[in-house]
Amino acid sequence: MAASSRVRAAVRSSSLTWSPPPCGSVERDTTPHPPQNRIRITRKHAPCGQVVADGIVVADPLIEAFGAEETIAPVRFEVSGTRPDAAVRDLGGIYAGERWSAVPSQGRFDYRYTAIGDSEVTIRRSQMHGEIRGWMPAGSADYVVTWITTGTGELEMRGERWPMLLDVPVMFPADDEYSFVTADYDQRLVHFDREFVRRVAAMRAEVADRPLRFGPRRGADESIGHRWQGALTALSRALRVGGPDSDVWQDAKVTAAEVFLDMFPPQSDSLPDVLEQPRNARLRAAVEYIHAHAAEPVSIVDLSEAAGLSVRSVQESFRRVFDVSPLTYLRQVRLDRVHEELLEAGPQAGAVGDIARRWGFAHLGRFSASYAERFGEYPKQTLRR
Repeated sequence: MAASSRVRAAVRSSSLTWSPPPCGSVERDTTPHPPQNRIRITRKHAPCGQVVADGIVVADPLIEAFGAEETIAPVRFEVSGTRPDAAVRDLGGIYAGERWSAVPSQGRFDYRYTAIGDSEVTIRRSQMHGEIRGWMPAGSADYVVTWITTGTGELEMRGERWPMLLDVPVMFPADDEYSFVTADYDQRLVHFDREFVRRVAAMRAEVADRPLRFGPRRGADESIGHRWQGALTALSRALRVGGPDSDVWQDAKVTAAEVFLDMFPPQSDSLPDVLEQPRNARLRAAVEYIHAHAAEPVSIVDLSEAAGLSVRSVQESFRRVFDVSPLTYLRQVRLDRVHEELLEAGPQAGAVGDIARRWGFAHLGRFSASYAERFGEYPKQTLRR
């Protein structure tokens, strides 16, 4: 069986069937979507499959079963309007954004946002006459690839700004907070559910089941742009021909995720070979948790819950295999992450302190000493390379 066929079979095996809820006219003020797909609208009685928002009849975002664990649910919705405050409410609600604002452009303001697909992959389009800006928290539930075909856009993260170029795909920062501003734009987006991408990646030899981590700024590998266009065409055709419940759609989703992983190669953390041993399976879960949450506060209790072991057993397992405590192992991973970022950062004033604090090092003096002990040079020396 070819590798891509194995991926399709493995991914499809986790799917559950879904049936749409019966039509009704129950009023509610939020859809059951998770934060990245939630649209806050006031519903009024309308024909089945439609809602009224801002006085405009739009497609009902549906999916009562969306939040069910491991359930793949169809997604199809549209929001539109002509008021800046409505755009902030609707678009900010979809992305769980904060501090969003919108203003007209040359006296005109209107917006339209559509999405179609399922809870693992959606094809989206956002259009606006006007300007909108806001802040996005770290750790969205989806990996998002986007590009603009008209208008302007700019992203800012960690004090660095970069423009969105026309027809050039970029990946929204996956694990960092960032801000954006866009104006008079026509924007295309593809959302990939993180767990879906992880399952696809797990079937690839170069990734296996190691934690996925994407760099702070992800520009597309231009050499495979034609494959990305082909994947988009296949997704659109699959929806037209078979819909989100069809095998052709499932195959197109997997192909798109494979191209996504090639276009934005993840920085996989290489875990020690000793963790492949069956007896270390629970320890591996704790180690994977550290790699996935290294930028966040991590306690021994968190590791205990991730591994399904007592606190004492977690401590003993780290000592037995790595000869260090769990929190020392965490500090080593964080030092490695700082080292990687410093190699990419360039000689920017203040970059060392900013990066160190982002990875949990509050005391810069102790951090510098630990860094020098691990890498044989001080952080500023790495930065000057």
